[in-house]
Amino acid sequence: MASVSGVRGVVGKSLTPELLAKYSSAFGNLCNFFSQNAHPKVVLGRDSRASGEMCRVAVLSGLLATGCEVIDLGICPTPTLQIAVEGLAADGGIIITASHNPIQWNGLKFIGSNGMFLSEREAEKLFDLVKNNKIIYQPWSGLGKVKTDHSWIQKHIQKIFKLKYIDVKKIKRKKLKVVLDCCNGAGGTISPGLLRALGCQVIELYCNPDGNFAHNPEPLPENLVSLCRAVKKNKADIGFANDPDVDRLAMVSDLGIPLGEEATLALATKFILSKKPKSKVVTNISTSRMIDDIVQKHDSKVYRTKVGEAHVVRELKAVKGIIGGEGNGGVILPELHYGRDALVGMALILEYLAESKKTITDLASDLPKYFMIKKKGKLTKYFEGNLAKLKRKYMKSRKRFGIPNGFSGEKINLIDGVRIDFEDSWIHVRKSNTEPIFRIIAEAKSEKKAKGLVAESLKILGAN
Repeated sequence: MASVSGVRGVVGKSLTPELLAKYSSAFGNLCNFFSQNAHPKVVLGRDSRASGEMCRVAVLSGLLATGCEVIDLGICPTPTLQIAVEGLAADGGIIITASHNPIQWNGLKFIGSNGMFLSEREAEKLFDLVKNNKIIYQPWSGLGKVKTDHSWIQKHIQKIFKLKYIDVKKIKRKKLKVVLDCCNGAGGTISPGLLRALGCQVIELYCNPDGNFAHNPEPLPENLVSLCRAVKKNKADIGFANDPDVDRLAMVSDLGIPLGEEATLALATKFILSKKPKSKVVTNISTSRMIDDIVQKHDSKVYRTKVGEAHVVRELKAVKGIIGGEGNGGVILPELHYGRDALVGMALILEYLAESKKTITDLASDLPKYFMIKKKGKLTKYFEGNLAKLKRKYMKSRKRFGIPNGFSGEKINLIDGVRIDFEDSWIHVRKSNTEPIFRIIAEAKSEKKAKGLVAESLKILGAN
């Protein structure tokens, strides 16, 4: 899988040392092209996966072979590496991670000199170097060097504490009890420390960054059973779950109920807009309409992009938005940096709890009420080869979705697959950037309507 979200594959099958070295060498060439330095400076990090060290050595060889000066951060979150790229004025960065994918996967995320993921155009240049074997290697006298720097975990925490939205003393006075599930990912290197520095009593679940995932690493409700039980058992104020590279955040309420990833960005957005209404918010077209309702209530404006952090951050920067992110639990606060960051998400939610003097159950119950259904299926040749036909089918299928006669309020968006917005619901079908699957997301005011939209979509796809 190669896309704007990076490169991912199954270790030993689609992801090999040769492939890793080739992509990292191509990235070294790309940095060389844009760099003013004789040896481009590239920041390297990885999540805690068991295959991480093998991947690190392969990537390191590719970077050194193209003359890069590598600063190795070791095991660290993706957002920490993004902050380090900016802080070190580096020419780029690579984080070795497959994010939420299962343990047999690994991959590479490529960061530009601005600390943001490569744009589509930049990614195409990288992929062209690999595809056409245009990579240039350095002779023995031009090889790069490597040094380690483990200071950026603490620098990341301190940067969060300096945000104008975070009152460390106020959060400390609340003495919140938090259960934390890092799935033995990179979050174990930073999340417990952040929470304790905020005065929280932390009950750790799977916070050893050894890469032995205790459950499916995607922080979905069905994978947070242990977290829910621990919150109830310990009578905690909240439960937090990080994905392996710590750019996604899910929450469990004080009643031990998973709130769903969509609630993360919704609550963070509501909190920020309460501080600064009449602002601009950016998210993707797969994110809940809760954002639209919250934005409208605060006299603000929402912009929607294709799915993928790279698309969201570029629009966020272009419109000078105050907050953005994706409904998968990814919060982007430009004041900190242009990247999804579970750490800043946790800090904002804790600040919201401290200021509101409410429980997380109360805060979540105040969010707009919608039912969202998410499904995924194997990506078939039919889906890939007939996307244009699929779009036409959707455009002609309005009656199948139970739209009343004469209703003309539906909107069709084709920037990323097909999304159709109805008066009180919507449906989105697209190819995944990170797995060989298609995704269907439907949202409505009733669960029955959302399920119906998904069922009809599967019929159109011929995938039911």
